[in-house]
Amino acid sequence: MTVGQRIFELLKQKGMTQKEFSEKTGIATTTISDWRKKNTNPGSDKILLICAALEVTPEYLLSGVSEDSDRGRSKDYVVIPNNTEERALIEAFGRMDFDQRERLMAYVKKML
Repeated sequence: MTVGQRIFELLKQKGMTQKEFSEKTGIATTTISDWRKKNTNPGSDKILLICAALEVTPEYLLSGVSEDSDRGRSKDYVVIPNNTEERALIEAFGRMDFDQRERLMAYVKKML
């Protein structure tokens, strides 16, 4: 779902007309209509105005992810320095197709 589509979904959920939305944000009704007709998104300079009017966070408006989501939490990250054998292996793995990855992982499991 695009940002523009999410805006219109939120307007529908809140029972807010485009005119009311325009009045709350100061964005011209023609601009809002263009988002729907042309399936485009608002400019970045409008995001905070839109969020305030629709009572959502920028993250939700841009991605559809709510504050109570697990996204971005409880992740385990590893930093691998450039120009190391480990990094070369990871980069090679990233270029492999699905079958190549499966064969490599099977080989690694047998080695361990």
